[in-house]
Amino acid sequence: MLQYCNCILHILQSGVVSTIIVEIERPAYGGLFIGRHKGKVVMIKGAVLPGETAEVVVENVKKDYLAARVGKVIKPAPHRIDPACRHFGACGGCQLQHIPYKLQIEIKEEVLRDCLRRLAKTEVGLSGPLFDDDPWNYRLRGQFKVSDRGLGFYREDTREVVDIDRCPLMDETINTTLAKIRSALKDIDVREIHITAGDCLNGFVRISSGAKSSPDTDKPASRLLDLGFSGLFIETPDKKISGYGRTHVSLNLSDMKYTVSPMTFFQSHWRLNRRVVEFIKSCLGSLKGKRVLDLYAGAGNFSIPFASADEVEAVEENPYAVEDGRRNLEINGIKNCRFIISSAENYRADGNFDIIILDPPRPGLTNRVLEKVLSLEPGKIVYISCNPATLARDLRKLRTKYDIESARIIDFFPQTFHIESLLFLSLR
Repeated sequence: MLQYCNCILHILQSGVVSTIIVEIERPAYGGLFIGRHKGKVVMIKGAVLPGETAEVVVENVKKDYLAARVGKVIKPAPHRIDPACRHFGACGGCQLQHIPYKLQIEIKEEVLRDCLRRLAKTEVGLSGPLFDDDPWNYRLRGQFKVSDRGLGFYREDTREVVDIDRCPLMDETINTTLAKIRSALKDIDVREIHITAGDCLNGFVRISSGAKSSPDTDKPASRLLDLGFSGLFIETPDKKISGYGRTHVSLNLSDMKYTVSPMTFFQSHWRLNRRVVEFIKSCLGSLKGKRVLDLYAGAGNFSIPFASADEVEAVEENPYAVEDGRRNLEINGIKNCRFIISSAENYRADGNFDIIILDPPRPGLTNRVLEKVLSLEPGKIVYISCNPATLARDLRKLRTKYDIESARIIDFFPQTFHIESLLFLSLR
């Protein structure tokens, strides 16, 4: 085996492209698939499926595996389908459009089970997945890159912008707007624009670092407002932010009004998000007499709907999100919830909580947060994860005191490799 690896490495160092034929065995996290060649594991990037045979290009030789990308599929699987987007394979936004949607969900469940088995050292029978029947036009926010090559998304593993005319994952309001703003940005040094759709359109614009030191933010603001944006935030290279017009969009959540600004993260698959919130509420049952702690609260996606509890503390370090959250409390007349500006690490709990909601970013929970949660010993933990690897790592520590009641995927990002999951944990 060592001789085989050294041979492959020598070929790569000589500048000759090394291609091998591989049978695809199973999926791995990150949009990768695993195969074997002469007993050596091959991690493959590209549009393949388990059961297919592909010619792959070896790009790197690691101690335990070869890293490769798909050259061509020699024997396609019978259930392979044609991608719906003509930019698939060039644009780095999607990885799974060649896979039927039901199978996408099954693949993501397989990856989650594998992560829990290998990293959390636990076998978990997954409950039924949460997903939307329509895997298209679900995103209410798009983050588009701008360059002299056009307007769109980065090509995978590069900073090269792939110019797109529309994205089938975006709400059609965003696609319509995308066509309008193309000409409006032509003579303005913009490197990024985020578009958020709700009851109106909001935008966040980043001026290119190559622009003059004091760029005129009024010019792009005026043009975009004329094209239908109700409000904008524009960030200059020195990180100064100017606001124009209405600061937020409004959405419906649990029969309440939920507002969010372009500077605040929110779950862009809003159709499914509403269902997930209701599902969690139904699983938790009556919150009367309960204290709830919502870490990584954002603008209150869970804090606001769970306000039937006696007390809710929402902890969030983004001041824009806290401003949105406090607005949400006010417009819905909620008195028993308060937002605290703090990182989860620096938050100091006042008393104990019956339920803690964890919705951390991709790196998962830090050791300080894990220790804080374990010391508080809530009766239940609701963990919403966007990274099965860090979820599994965190579970190894949480399971010292907690049992897993249920685990399932939430498919917030159809057509992509991203895997969100929902776990309910109970104190032993």
